[in-house]
Amino acid sequence: MGGPHGGPFLLFHGSSWDSAAVLCFLLTLSEVGSQNSKACALWCPPNSSCVNGTACRCAPGFISFSGEIFTNPLESCDDINECGPPSPVDCGSSADCQNTEGGYYCTCSPGYEPVSGPAVFQNESENTCRDVDECQHRPRVCKGRSICINTQGNYTCQCPPGLEFNPDDLRHCTDKDECSSGEHRCHNSTICVNTVGSYTCHCHQGWVPKPGFQDKQMITICEEISFPAWMAPPGIKSQRLSAFFERVQEMSRDFKPATAKKSMQDLIGSVDDLLKNSGDLESLGQSSKHVTATHLLSGLEEILRTLARAIPKGSFTYRSDDDTELSLVVQEQGKGNVTVGQSHARILLDWAVAAAAGESGPSVVGILSSLNMKKLLANASLKLDLEKLKETYESPVRGAKVTLLSAVSSVFLSNPNTEKLDSNVSFAFTLHEQPELKPRQELICAFWKNDGNGNGSWATSGCWRMGSGNGSVTCQCSHLSSFAILMAHYDVEDPKLALITKVGLALSLACLLLCILTFLLVRPIQGSRTTVHLHLCICLFVGSAIFLAGIENEGGEVGTRCRLVAVLLHYCFLAAFCWMSLEGVELYFLVVRVFQGQGLRKLWLCLIGYGVPLIIVGISAGAYSKGYGREKFCWLNFEGGFLWSFVGPVTFIVLGNAIIFVITVWKLTQKFSEINPDIKKLKKVRVLTITAIAQLFVLGCTWVFGLLLFDPESWVLSYIFSILNCLQGFFLFVLYCLLNKKVREEYRKWACMVAGNRYSEFATTTSASGSSHNQTQALRPSESGM
Repeated sequence: MGGPHGGPFLLFHGSSWDSAAVLCFLLTLSEVGSQNSKACALWCPPNSSCVNGTACRCAPGFISFSGEIFTNPLESCDDINECGPPSPVDCGSSADCQNTEGGYYCTCSPGYEPVSGPAVFQNESENTCRDVDECQHRPRVCKGRSICINTQGNYTCQCPPGLEFNPDDLRHCTDKDECSSGEHRCHNSTICVNTVGSYTCHCHQGWVPKPGFQDKQMITICEEISFPAWMAPPGIKSQRLSAFFERVQEMSRDFKPATAKKSMQDLIGSVDDLLKNSGDLESLGQSSKHVTATHLLSGLEEILRTLARAIPKGSFTYRSDDDTELSLVVQEQGKGNVTVGQSHARILLDWAVAAAAGESGPSVVGILSSLNMKKLLANASLKLDLEKLKETYESPVRGAKVTLLSAVSSVFLSNPNTEKLDSNVSFAFTLHEQPELKPRQELICAFWKNDGNGNGSWATSGCWRMGSGNGSVTCQCSHLSSFAILMAHYDVEDPKLALITKVGLALSLACLLLCILTFLLVRPIQGSRTTVHLHLCICLFVGSAIFLAGIENEGGEVGTRCRLVAVLLHYCFLAAFCWMSLEGVELYFLVVRVFQGQGLRKLWLCLIGYGVPLIIVGISAGAYSKGYGREKFCWLNFEGGFLWSFVGPVTFIVLGNAIIFVITVWKLTQKFSEINPDIKKLKKVRVLTITAIAQLFVLGCTWVFGLLLFDPESWVLSYIFSILNCLQGFFLFVLYCLLNKKVREEYRKWACMVAGNRYSEFATTTSASGSSHNQTQALRPSESGM
């Protein structure tokens, strides 16, 4: 940098000899200069160049006191400050001039940078400086949670609400504790919990947000958890059930959130006592039992879900004296899977499905397993996928008989909307019975489905079995409810057997009608045995017609129509068997005591044939009217041994007729030998065989196959029994009409009258038959001509 310029000033002081010496030196220089006026000056200072022997020129960017060219050897070239006044260099906006030794350069001001071109330039035309956004720098210029705000050529740091600057670093924000400072606005029903930059208001333990509010918000308002209202199901009259709900109301009045665990234990104990000592619940109908079970399951789920929110976070397990188990897990909402297990069942699900929509409090996952609940759910119906089962068994499936093999396990979450979950839930159920599966049987994962009217039934939609082994069954479901493992025994319809039954019954009805008309219109065969045959055919005709028209219960519900059909079938078939027994009695009088009497009178026959079954049906209906009607068929129910009201009398009659059959065949063998000892053996065997077969079918001994049909899977006995009994009317028509000579003559006579022909053989045949008839009547007036 240049300083002030000025020539030398020589002051002469001292002695004369010193002055003379200086003068001599100057004269010498003057002489030299005059001699070398065109040579380069040797005294030019730094940053300058020689002009001639007496002058120097300062380099560009430098200047002397005298100007660019100077002649004074005592002057120097100093730097020119181009960036300073009076005429600074114009670098343009957002740029600064930087002076250098002998020059200058322009750079962008702090906070700016060139968009293009070099970082150093000389004038405004080369300036491309633009603002730098320091907030985009990494690492961040504003530390922690502070917010960076860019400005032209600079930036500022600000703290968000709830934070304040750290006194030691004004670029770093720290949390401000509103709870301890008293700056929060939490309601007095909540607790202030400080968070980074803010705070939340939490409900006290045992409190829940009021309707319209959410937990852990700044405006949360809470209320104390209350015991949910639970009343008895409407329309169910039971003293035991009423006493149970009175106990529930007492628990509701005494409930305190701090004693929620004890309340849950007391509730489970009360339910166990209700189901274990059911009392008059046992006398309820199946529908009422299922309504009660549905009400208990849904109510327990709601109450346990509510009370679980009042207990501290963590796990809770309770097992009652009756082996009812409750397992709970309460924790803050999280990610991943959760497993809840006990001895009866285990469940694996995603935490995401446990929380209710919009809920910010702890989530609850619970499972309640009860063995006693099986009492109310016994004989419940099962809704099946009939099309799928038809493909599996290649025949229509009319239904299934189910057996519970596990405890009934109810699963509940904080989320009450579990009809369709975002992810499937896995279960593992412990089997309390180890069945040996037979054909048409399988283990299924079922759930109790509420039909919307308070009733319910087992269903399988949305659930499937994954596997089984080691005494447990694994299932997966896309929804939650009350679950159990069932063994289903499918009732697979045999199309061939159904066709045989319908065709056989239709043919039997036609033949029975012909028999009835024959016994009423053919006078030569009138007698006590014909009376028995007539009423036997009437009972079989009415019973077969009712069976063909109304045996199937289409709706599945046992109503008045189905019960009436079952009562009529019970009476008609018992009456038919009574008339079969009277046929045996008549046969006994005819063959064994042929010379000792004429049998029973017609009045006694009717009293016994219709009175005895009426008494049996009346006693059965009065003792247990609900025994009439089943879910699939309008017949006697198997419960409580009610079927013996039919099987007992039938067994007695069949066995009695079998004894009469043996005695009759033995007596006939003796009589044939006495009448004609020389009869041909073949003819004797033929007559005995025809007689034995006739008695076998007429006396109802074919029902022996039905009594031996203990296993429904025995298709051989099923076919034999169905064919023989469906064709009983046909056999009666053949044996008592077509094989009777007098009946055949009457049929021939009727045919001729219809055709309008008179054959000469008719008179001869009639005369011969009349003679034969007189001879027979002489032996036994009541003989039918067999």
